[in-house]
This record gives sequence, C-alpha cells and structure tokens, in this order.
Amino acid sequence: MTTTLIRGRTLSFLRWPDRIDDHTAYRYEEDGAVLVRDGKIAASGAYADVVAEAGPDVATVDHRPHLLLPGFVDCHVHMPQMQIIASYGAELLDWLNTYTFPEETKFRNAQHGRRIARLFLDEMIRQGTTSVVAYCSVHKESAEAFFAESHDRDMLNIAGKVMMDRNAPEGVLDTPQSGYDDTKALIETWHGRGRQHYAITPRFAITSSPEQMEMAQALMREHPDLHMQTHLSENHAEIAFTQELYPWSTDYTDVYERYDLLGARSLFGHCIHLSEREADALSASGSVAVFCPTSNLFLGSGLFDYQRFRQREKSLRIAAATDVGGGTNYSMLRTMDEAYKVIALNGEKLNPLGSFWQVTRGNAEALSLVDRIGTLEPGTDADIVVLDARATPVMRLRMETVASLAEELFLLQTLGDDRAIAEVYVSGKPAKTTMVTVDP
Repeated sequence: MTTTLIRGRTLSFLRWPDRIDDHTAYRYEEDGAVLVRDGKIAASGAYADVVAEAGPDVATVDHRPHLLLPGFVDCHVHMPQMQIIASYGAELLDWLNTYTFPEETKFRNAQHGRRIARLFLDEMIRQGTTSVVAYCSVHKESAEAFFAESHDRDMLNIAGKVMMDRNAPEGVLDTPQSGYDDTKALIETWHGRGRQHYAITPRFAITSSPEQMEMAQALMREHPDLHMQTHLSENHAEIAFTQELYPWSTDYTDVYERYDLLGARSLFGHCIHLSEREADALSASGSVAVFCPTSNLFLGSGLFDYQRFRQREKSLRIAAATDVGGGTNYSMLRTMDEAYKVIALNGEKLNPLGSFWQVTRGNAEALSLVDRIGTLEPGTDADIVVLDARATPVMRLRMETVASLAEELFLLQTLGDDRAIAEVYVSGKPAKTTMVTVDP
C-alpha cells in the first residue's frame, strides 16, 4: 500500500457559494493536508488531524504556502484540434470547413493520433486539468489513441469518436452503420477499463443524418449509463441550417429530443441562443449546458447567459470548458477569466468562489461524477492541483495587497496561467514534475 501525506492550504467546495463571503459553502484549512492511499483520498482537513491519522513514518510532501484544490475538470474539448488553435478570421461553419475538417482528416493516420493524444494530455496536466470530456475525430483509431494514453496515465477521462455522415469532406465521414459499429466496439474495449468513460458523440445535427441520429438513439438505449455529448445553438447560421435539415423540428433542441438524446448525462456544448422552450426542455431532462466562453468570444458566436440560466425558475445544470481549438487556450484559469467578462457583459458578476466551485465540484456534479472527482472528500480519487498565487512578478506584487482567500482566488483566475500550476497529482501520483515530453 502506497501512502503519501500532501501538505498545504486546502480548499474544497461543499455546494455553490451564493456570496463572496459564503464561508459555509467550502472547507478551507490554512495548514491542511490530504492523505492519499493507493490513489484514493483517505483523509483531508487540518494537518494536525490528518497527520495523526496517517501514523508515523508516512512520506510527506510539503507544498506550503500553496493552495491544494481538487484537479480541474474540463467538460468540452476537441483533442484533434491542437494544431488549428489560433486560426484567423472565421465564424463557426466557415471555421469548421476551412480549418477543422481538413485538420481532422489527418487522424486517419494512427501514428498522428497517438502523437496528438500524448501532447494533448501533457498539456491538460500542465494546466492543472485532471479530467476532460474529449471529442476525438471520426476515426476509430483516434479514440483508441486517446484512451490508451489516458489509461497509461491513470486519468479519469470521458471521450468518444465523433459520429458524422454528411456535410463534411469524405475524409471525416463515417456511415450510420460504421459509426454505430465503431462506437460499440470502443465502448466494449474502453468503457469502465481503469478510469475510462465513453461518451456517445454525434458531432451535431448538421453532420448527422436522421439515420445516424437513430443509431445514436439506439446506442443510448443500449448503454443508458453512458454520457452523450454534442453541440447546440452555438451560432445563428448553424441554427438556421439545422432547421433546414430537420424541417419538422420545432427548434434545434427538438431534434435531439426527438431522438431521445436529452438526459442527466447529456452534455450540450455552447447553448448560447436557446429559446425559453429549449431551456425548459434541458431543465426538465436534467441535461447539461456547457459554457465555452473563449470560443464563444473568439468565433463571435454570442454571450452565454450564465446567471440567468442558473437562477431561472427552471434552472439549467451548467458546466464550463475550454473547447480548444475554437477556444483560445487550454487553461481553466484563463477560461474562467473570460467567463467573468462574459457574465459581466450580461450585467451580472461571478464571484471567485463560484468560479473555482465551477471548475472543480461544479463540473464534477455536471458529469454525475462528484463521488469520484471534484472534491477532497475521503473515498474520492486523489486528483489534486497545487496553485501558486505568486508564480509571476506581477502576481507576487499583487499578492502583497491581497487580504482574503476570495481575493487570492480572483488573482489566480485573472492573472494565472500554466505558470501558477506548481504541481498536479493524478491518482495520488505527481504528474507535472515527472512529465517528460519527447517530440522530434
């Protein structure tokens, strides 16, 4: 049995923090510790209490004065798009046709898929993200590469091969039957293997025919415990084209409703331009609207109404995500910095406690995995991020005047990036300082 005591200032959330001074929403220890046994959290709390439980001679890693939080969770990200991040001058549909689809044709080459999967998960770890919900390409090999790399690192990740059989180049198309067969084979091989989870992944209604949507429906009926991920209401042109392709639909959401794809494990990326009927449908089904602020701004898609969706009478479950490569970086810190600005443009504010709840426990709750990730509770997986609020000269200078935990968190969110990630633990093992990227 491997036992490690990780010491530092510990912070973990219990629920959504209503106010910046809502101290009952979280547990914070100025001198805290997390006891890890065989990849699980055995205890957490005040150092004096945890060290007494640990017993003598336990190996200790002291990260003081840094903050220890649950590892960040990213609920919507495109693994094959690493080499098109920072591509100029297009809105959603043009961006897909000009950059995304040509790039994803490269994943026919299994070696390319393995290389990008490795570099992608390296980058996630470097940014403090320990769990992602990833889109692979249409090629079965790309999902194989992702899961193999994730399994080797003992990460808890959710991913799926996209299903798309129309309105894209030949090199990124499957068929309704091959999409079903490849997905079924990947589920059998990878779902539940180690910490791997499979997400059934029809890319979006524009690139899936009614016949393929029926196949996605069949897969969800056969595997009701799986996640489902797709895109919804990101861009006005996308919405109009979807209604042309499905003229019988009341609205965009109605397409997914008709094929029984709404539900508590269904993740809908973007959800910017929802009607009240659509928001009600997502709320009633427990579906998750995924907020991707950097890509929504970069592609000019619109402003996600975070606080209204959260506070409306029929509230929505919400997650947050980077969405790379339509997004502009891989960091959940940078993502929540942009989220703050988007929410401010809608006339509201997101307090920093709410930001860090969102990227830890909040996203874990959205994935129905809070019993595994997103907290420092005993019995959960020991995925931990160590944050250094003095990582850069500018941050050090600002920290001289910081007088509260909330101010420190806001500094990390506003000025922090990968340099603020001092260490990352995956299943209790250090993953950042031991990471070696060899890439010719």
